[in-house]
Amino acid sequence: MNSDLKVLNNRELFAPVVFRKEFNNFKDINANQAWSLFFTAGKEDKSLGFNPEAGKFFTNTLIGIIITGAIIGGVLTDVLPH
Repeated sequence: MNSDLKVLNNRELFAPVVFRKEFNNFKDINANQAWSLFFTAGKEDKSLGFNPEAGKFFTNTLIGIIITGAIIGGVLTDVLPH
């Protein structure tokens, strides 16, 4: 019973990952951890697992969306009359 109360009183257990002492040491994080922190609003850094392909997929998808938007925007500004 005593150990249960210690868990409930541990503030770092319920705090976002980015504010925990063991995480915030200016260490490098990989793309999976970065996207996990983005999708969970900083609460979990391992929600996408440990496969690096998931992080690369989201990064490449974001780059593709930006490039496609720039191309479409450039074409539409030349095609549509002012």
